[in-house]
Amino acid sequence: MSDQRLPTPAEERAEGGGEGPKRLSLIARLRAYFFAGILVTAPISITFYLAWQFIDFVDRQVTPLIPARYNPEQWGVPGVGLLIVVLALTLIGMATAGFVGRLFIRVSESLLARMPVIRSVYSAVKQVFETVLAQQSSAFREVVLIEYPRRGIWCLAFITGVTTGEVQEKTAEEVVNVFVPTTPNPTSGFLLFVPKREIHILKMTVEEGIKMVVSGGIITPPTPEESLTTGPEENVSRSVAS
Repeated sequence: MSDQRLPTPAEERAEGGGEGPKRLSLIARLRAYFFAGILVTAPISITFYLAWQFIDFVDRQVTPLIPARYNPEQWGVPGVGLLIVVLALTLIGMATAGFVGRLFIRVSESLLARMPVIRSVYSAVKQVFETVLAQQSSAFREVVLIEYPRRGIWCLAFITGVTTGEVQEKTAEEVVNVFVPTTPNPTSGFLLFVPKREIHILKMTVEEGIKMVVSGGIITPPTPEESLTTGPEENVSRSVAS
């Protein structure tokens, strides 16, 4: 039999560099905690900052129109201008729901329809707002995968509706309106008419899909099975550590 013996744990640690692996593990853990802290605090801070900037912008536009006696700047309460805008829009919506309001809208639209350039802008803007704000709208309600810009390369996209009209008549099979956003600005992108059989619907929500596009794939939503077994804190730590 050979007289070779197995190394002791102390000898193994000495050959492996002593406490080196423990120091590297500690550094990696601290690095993960640091970036997890950024992921937690940065979105909240940026959201509050943008909200404050928006409220301040609306206040600066509205408060000069209010008489000095009732001007909210004297009270030192921010957000009063935004509240006034919300109430004004609500009252306008209530007014247009009546007969006089509908008549005013028809007259206004008929006047805009006679203006060569303005009518095109008004029609496009109105269709966008009606599509986005309509309660029964199916726009941006499903996240899908398509092969784009060529076969074998997959792209995240959003269904905006079923293709109708001349575009559908010119195609050989049923196609769907698909919007392919760009990274990191999802408001720009490409409109594609993709055959329905080539679309793969995902289970992730539209919000999760937009986060994935904006982050360039850094933030990847978990599968429904992973969401049941892991909490949000574990998902953040896992994404940072990886």
